[in-house]
Amino acid sequence: MNQRPNILFIMSDDHAANAISAYGSKINTTPNIDRLAKEGARLDHCYVTNSICTPSRAAILTGTHNHINGVTTLVTEIDNRLPNVAKHLQTSGYQTAIVGKWHLGEKPSSQPTGFDYWSVVPGQGRYHNPEFIEEDGMKVEEGYVTDITADKCIDWLESRDEERPFFLMCHHKAPHRPWDPKKEHFDLYQEDFPEPETFDDDYSNRAKAATEAKMRISENLSYRDLDLLNPDDPEEMNKEWSNNFLRIPESLDGYTLTCAHTGEVFSFKTQAELKRFKYNRYIRKYVRCIHSIDENVGRLLDWLDEKGLAENTLVVYTSDQGFYLGEHGWYDKRFIYEESFQMPFLIRYPKEISAGMVCKDMVCNVDFAPTFLDVAGVTIPNYMQGRSARDVLQGNTPEDWTDLAYHRYWMNNDSCHHARAHYGIRTHQYKLIYWYYDDLGQPGAKPDDLEPEWELFDLEKDPLEVMNVYDQASYGEVLKEMKAKLDGEMLRIGDIPVHP
Repeated sequence: MNQRPNILFIMSDDHAANAISAYGSKINTTPNIDRLAKEGARLDHCYVTNSICTPSRAAILTGTHNHINGVTTLVTEIDNRLPNVAKHLQTSGYQTAIVGKWHLGEKPSSQPTGFDYWSVVPGQGRYHNPEFIEEDGMKVEEGYVTDITADKCIDWLESRDEERPFFLMCHHKAPHRPWDPKKEHFDLYQEDFPEPETFDDDYSNRAKAATEAKMRISENLSYRDLDLLNPDDPEEMNKEWSNNFLRIPESLDGYTLTCAHTGEVFSFKTQAELKRFKYNRYIRKYVRCIHSIDENVGRLLDWLDEKGLAENTLVVYTSDQGFYLGEHGWYDKRFIYEESFQMPFLIRYPKEISAGMVCKDMVCNVDFAPTFLDVAGVTIPNYMQGRSARDVLQGNTPEDWTDLAYHRYWMNNDSCHHARAHYGIRTHQYKLIYWYYDDLGQPGAKPDDLEPEWELFDLEKDPLEVMNVYDQASYGEVLKEMKAKLDGEMLRIGDIPVHP
């Protein structure tokens, strides 16, 4: 009988830690996901190296930063000839599978490799009646994508060779925009939600990137995002995607909006009232999508219990990056600011991880692959830039464990969100960011006319990151130390700085 540990890696898309009750969510509850925190560990400082879907997935799969694996933006695709964690586990005897969102390209040269079985949605995928691509072609599956993804995972697990360990990547599409919940969940979360402390941020004392980003709840959500009828495009609700921003009238006198599903009419007296309406409508859809994920995490955990596999299976729940839930008035991600930068990471492995553990050490998504290989007893290849967090998760943090996390966003001035290119580091006390505002020839990025600038935040005094102290003389020594750390980290991983 197999004694090597099984590995079940469950990843959602755009699930903020602030929308998991184990992390103290004020907007929803996630009892099944929380089981992993209660029965295993919660990581409070897990970070993404590039806060956007495709690059993050490449870093997780390969254990390398994006300047090494070549997947720097949403429109770059992975070269499936590259080595990856699934290939190493496969050659060491593991059965491997990936189900759900791939988002690393659809050409033959970028389809999944290293997996005995794969069934993935094209691109972003659809919430309802989604298409799935497999080796023998594409087919439509009837139902809701989160349920179907879990169904396929369980079907594969049921058919596996029970004498060999498994590595399964269960990748949910939800809760990615446009946030289409399962119809049975429309009645959940009807209440109004508390607004984040920075909801009305005016972006003063910050880099121009914060002001320029087009991901404001007040201005940049579309009719499609909020399930509202667009009088200029009645068919918009039938589209898979729309960036037709909900228009903002100068006067709200007589201004109304109509729900696309119920026909309910909403009227507003002030811009602040309209902004709160958009926020609540957005969050309501978002947490309803998460409800389905939580249900299906529960199904997978129950299956492990029923089969007597829970003790010998390492289970992870994470997201490909964080997400803004009204913090700084935003939705979406991309930035090194905390809500986007932080990944939720909950892990259970009863043989090695104490129940209820809370880890405060720095871990990044490039560390995932080496950790899985280490637990599986597979030699970690020297091309991987991450480091196994196995000792950290057992409470035995090595003396030389890193005290920082590095982030680089390459997709400058993208056509949709106008987020700007930057890189930086975070320690437990400070965060240093260099906004270089240059496309550097990256696919999907565009040139810019903004002048480069720096930001420095004192996270102990300013955890909400609203006061840039880069130019304050009292932080001179801190700045010198942080720049040295940034230069050292870029040199260590082989990334090329563009700052003076």
